[in-house]
Amino acid sequence: MFLEGSLSHTLRRLPILRLLLLLQISERGLSRASRAGAPLEDVVIERYHIPRACPREVQMGDFVRYHYNGTFEDGKKFDSSYDRTTLAAIIVGVGRLITGMDRGLMGMCVNERRRLIVPPHLGYGSIGVAGLIPPDATLYFDVVLLDVWNKADTVQMTILLRPPSCPRMVQNSDFVRYHYNGTLLDGTAFDNSYSSGGTYDTYIGSGWLIKGMDQGLLGMCPGEKRKIIIPPFLAYGEKGYGTVIPPQASLVFYVLLIDVHNPKDTVQLETLELPRDCVRRAVAGDFMRYHYNGSLMDGTLFDSSYSRNHTYNTYVGQGYIIPGMDQGLQGTCVGERRRITVPPHLAYGENGTGDKIPGSAVLIFDVHVIDFHNPSDPVEIKTLFRPPENCNETSKIGDFIRYHYNCSLLDGTRLFSSHDYEAPQQATLGANKVIEGLDRGLQGMCVGERRQLIVPPHLAHGENGARGVPGSAVLLFEVQLVSREEGLPTGYLFVWHQDPPASLFEDMDLNKDGEVPPEEFSSFIKAQVSEGKGRLMPGQDPDKTIGDMFQNQDRNQDGKITAEELKLKSDEDREQIHEEL
Repeated sequence: MFLEGSLSHTLRRLPILRLLLLLQISERGLSRASRAGAPLEDVVIERYHIPRACPREVQMGDFVRYHYNGTFEDGKKFDSSYDRTTLAAIIVGVGRLITGMDRGLMGMCVNERRRLIVPPHLGYGSIGVAGLIPPDATLYFDVVLLDVWNKADTVQMTILLRPPSCPRMVQNSDFVRYHYNGTLLDGTAFDNSYSSGGTYDTYIGSGWLIKGMDQGLLGMCPGEKRKIIIPPFLAYGEKGYGTVIPPQASLVFYVLLIDVHNPKDTVQLETLELPRDCVRRAVAGDFMRYHYNGSLMDGTLFDSSYSRNHTYNTYVGQGYIIPGMDQGLQGTCVGERRRITVPPHLAYGENGTGDKIPGSAVLIFDVHVIDFHNPSDPVEIKTLFRPPENCNETSKIGDFIRYHYNCSLLDGTRLFSSHDYEAPQQATLGANKVIEGLDRGLQGMCVGERRQLIVPPHLAHGENGARGVPGSAVLLFEVQLVSREEGLPTGYLFVWHQDPPASLFEDMDLNKDGEVPPEEFSSFIKAQVSEGKGRLMPGQDPDKTIGDMFQNQDRNQDGKITAEELKLKSDEDREQIHEEL
């Protein structure tokens, strides 16, 4: 009720400091007269509550929103915005208010409280307002300023927190996910995303947001916190919004940007660590084992293979994983560390998955490639050292060999070593005594030669692995051939270097009693070996081998061999062929 009537007084264009003209404060409060008892010449202002922060003061031409109580000197109330539950909202300094109120509001801060004494000539003068304000009335106002803005205002942005790295900034047409607290300029909260349990998700610059928020989000980085002050004409204007945002209200948003992407985005790759030697890069169809940490763009961790102490194992480029990861893993090297940023349309889309990956979330994977192979891979053989002298004979299937080895995963994790034992490892090649890939890699070696072997899992321990060996693991061997002995044909325990004696049984029957007990049989075979006339299967206990040979010849198992029982292996084979024919 203090709009200027017909007896308007024009506000002079005075600096704000001139407004603090007469501060008349007595012990009992405000006085209606000067100390000399003369009538007041100007508005008396008491700033009885001044907020700590005052980013702006009311100036002429500003639009203000405020509450007030208006009383006479005797305390009788003649008007109150509180009674109407509606704030006064008006432009200051353009003649729409009584001059005393115009002056009294100048220089005020939001949330400041003032008591104003307005003398009659700066109020309603000698005429007053019929039935409401008598002539020559001094008016007392208790005012609290809640909002101030100007048509020349723009969106005000204050960065509260900026992350150390900023992979990208928000641009028009981007899709953003952010949290916010929304308040009026006086701090009254009207909305927030946190109470809804999810981020606010929307496109920028496409008309989905109020104009001020569209502008205020531009240039933000994921993880950035920003304060955005929006004047009403870039917010909800004269109509406001529902019951929570009044007309002509400035809005303040405290925003935390969670992530940002564009529907046109592709997978972004960043190499964090690249091994010096990268002889092969992963392609579609390879089977890969890798560790990863998966996080949202604001750093929130949603999954990690390390927490399970187990690699993630899958085919690449075959649709077993999200498309963005399928793309991002191709071209990696064994041992490489790579950051893969996947936009939602190449991840879990608008719906997200589970309770840890929200809809429209950008995903960031920090990946460490442990190994990869292809189901068609052979054993990779690299000669590290070959003796300079001629090597006419090399290891082959059936040979008995002794060799040293170190075995590790491709990431360098040590598994086994023959050097941990007193003697080299022994094996007969082709006898299924070692994994197939190692058996192949040990063939064709010279004594003293050293090799590096890369054995794919289908030629090693397969999908299930073995004790100490993870499933689907590619194995790296460094082997050195220590010795090699000629092997025996399959099924033979002993072979002659020349034709056997014509009178074999007679030579074997040392005491000439027509029977050969185990002792005579063993002595005879050992004599042939020592004289170089024959050799036993290498790599086996000679006594056990001879015992097995005796058991084979003792057909009736009576503990002795007779002339009828004794037969050469070659003769037995011919008889078997004849029987089959």
